[in-house]
Amino acid sequence: MKATAKDLRFHSKELLDTVNRGEEVVITYRGKPCAKLVPIKHEAAKNSGKNELFGIWKDYDETRNVEGYVRKLRKGRY
Repeated sequence: MKATAKDLRFHSKELLDTVNRGEEVVITYRGKPCAKLVPIKHEAAKNSGKNELFGIWKDYDETRNVEGYVRKLRKGRY
């Protein structure tokens, strides 16, 4: 299904209902496709509590003492 940016603005609930039925919705802006609404897979929803972004700092030694690290960052401000 195709929808315009204006449709997304004024009829978002209907578009979300369409996605919940399993359809994909392509959003166009000035006649050109710019986004796609797709249903979330149930497997991805189960893993949503596990955020990969938080693993970035796990091996960084300076953040082992979070309070000290934050104080060090703020030290130069005042």
